[in-house]
Amino acid sequence: MSANYKNIKTETDDEGIVWIHLDKADSSTNILSADLMDELEQELTNLNNKPPRAVIFLSDKKNGFIAGADINEFTRLETEHVALTVIQRGQRVMNMIERMPCPTVALIHGFCLGGGFELALACRYRIADNDTKTKIGLPEIKLGIHPGFGGAVRSIRTAGPINAMNMMLTGRTFSAKAAKKMGLLHYAIPKRHLMTAARSVIKKPPTEPKIAWWAKLANNRYARPLVKKVLIKQVSKKAIRAHYPAPYALIDIWERYADDEQRFMEEEAISVSQLILTKTAQNLVRVFGLQEKMKAYSKIKDYNPKHIHVIGGGVMGGDIAAWCALQGFSVTIQDKEQKTLAGVMKRAYSLYKKKLKKRLLITEAMDRLVPDIKGNGLKQADVVIEAIFEDAEVKSNLFREIEPQLKPDTIIATNTSSIPLEQLAPALKDSSRLVGLHFFNPVAKMPLVEIVCGKSTSEQTMQRAANITKTIRRLPLPVSSSPGFLVNRILMPYLMEAVVLAEEGVPLKAIDKAATEFGMPMGPIELADTVGLDICLKVAENLSQQMDIGVPERLRNLVNNKNLGKKTGRGFYTFKKGKPVKPDLSKDYTPPTDLPDRLILRLLNEAVACLRDGVVDSIDMVDAGVIFGTGFAPFRGGPMTYANSRGIEQLVKLLENLDSRYGNRFKPDIGWQELLKTE
Repeated sequence: MSANYKNIKTETDDEGIVWIHLDKADSSTNILSADLMDELEQELTNLNNKPPRAVIFLSDKKNGFIAGADINEFTRLETEHVALTVIQRGQRVMNMIERMPCPTVALIHGFCLGGGFELALACRYRIADNDTKTKIGLPEIKLGIHPGFGGAVRSIRTAGPINAMNMMLTGRTFSAKAAKKMGLLHYAIPKRHLMTAARSVIKKPPTEPKIAWWAKLANNRYARPLVKKVLIKQVSKKAIRAHYPAPYALIDIWERYADDEQRFMEEEAISVSQLILTKTAQNLVRVFGLQEKMKAYSKIKDYNPKHIHVIGGGVMGGDIAAWCALQGFSVTIQDKEQKTLAGVMKRAYSLYKKKLKKRLLITEAMDRLVPDIKGNGLKQADVVIEAIFEDAEVKSNLFREIEPQLKPDTIIATNTSSIPLEQLAPALKDSSRLVGLHFFNPVAKMPLVEIVCGKSTSEQTMQRAANITKTIRRLPLPVSSSPGFLVNRILMPYLMEAVVLAEEGVPLKAIDKAATEFGMPMGPIELADTVGLDICLKVAENLSQQMDIGVPERLRNLVNNKNLGKKTGRGFYTFKKGKPVKPDLSKDYTPPTDLPDRLILRLLNEAVACLRDGVVDSIDMVDAGVIFGTGFAPFRGGPMTYANSRGIEQLVKLLENLDSRYGNRFKPDIGWQELLKTE
């Protein structure tokens, strides 16, 4: 056993096999930090000088193999030369593994991502635990870069260009079984068999997975330009080159150098060293850090709720219930109408079929979700989530009715999107257990949940709510109880300005195009239709009582005429098969030059107001909430980061100009003055 390393441990067994245990010091997770890579390089040099029978890499961390490279170290790279040196060192270590004069095996459990999977790809054999927690992938694209330690070259060589490029360009992760089917693994087996299987492949090497002939054809020098066009078309649907250069850079390198692996690898390193210094990568890495920070809000460890009871079988309540059951909770869903509950179960089945695929797993999830028209689940519930009509009086009456039926420590959570908890707390005898759990639509896609803390909400309740949120794989964001909380308060002025623009005669498509060109995943008009115009109206009316946020008549008229958006098939747009029909713009139409600023500056102005009011505790959390709650262009780093990059003084002047032209709604919030002091 080697004792001179901090992050790896090596031992040689009776068969002459060297086992390299990866165990990053002072960390619950293995990451390829500089010191760990130094130790690996030293150990591999020693082993090359005196080759063992075989080398097996495994992790001593319970949560996984290797999560990837050390992101914090990447943020400290200041020049392209320094970045290239770091990337080339990573390639050198992976090349040493690949060129070992003996069999090498990666034993994988849990997550094996980014640089971790690049290390595994450098091994001759890869064996993974087939547990559902095992995740395989090269998600670097989500950080504004692409694989740089040889992962692009080796994944294409191993699985073929179609499978490999799909994995890298989407940043998707795969189960062990899916990865094996793609040719990325040799075996996907139960964890208890991993070590036996490792010895077995050393003694009797398995047949290498074969790449289908048609997949190989895509790598042909004459076929690549055609395949490149297809890949670019697919990528451009979700990300344009100006905003997200990494996927396009990877496609370009593959198309040019796929015939020369050595050159491909060299260009892979150069490309990453350039990309990592871009604003896009820096902001996306920051967003990743914000995500990790939000996960850390849940500090409580001895809270293990089992049963969740959801009241309200509408789209939001039903989807919350379905999602909680998908994550393993026993869930009862209550509504007055049997027909409504039938709709919940139908939507849940569609979700489980898409996510789980296997009949047994789908059946198990459906069994955990129980329609409960009489509310029998209230007595057993550890958590009750109310998701009924957005009306303070109606919600208060419900709380008075259910509180006597609950266990003393049951959390009472409301999914209100705009009502301060202080308006609801008087309905409860014990308001310390009242908390907001504000989900966003669609529940299965939006990662954020606002944890709304009222004046009487106890710290224990807040921590438990954050724990529940993390358990159902959502990001908890503690917010103060004020009208609209964070996300809706910031989003609503942006949406209302879009409606005002429409009232002024600006074509709907032009409004949405201005937003998507800025980097929003969806334009504000389509977003309002998707959320539901009735919900938008109710939230806007609630907020207008406390804020200077006018409610356009066009929105009221649409709701009064029952044109509520996507759910009714007609709102601002007409929907066909769930997609909005957007009439083409006239070729000679020119949108107003201030159109983008009118949308985005109203959003930024309210973000500054929320920071001033202390709705969240930092600039970081303003950015995190708006990114994960609305999809605000991640490559811009969030509204506050974008404001700083554009210049606080310049934005204040723009707001003042818009104020003089369009009215008081653009008046710069006094919070800008504090930001000017720190600029």
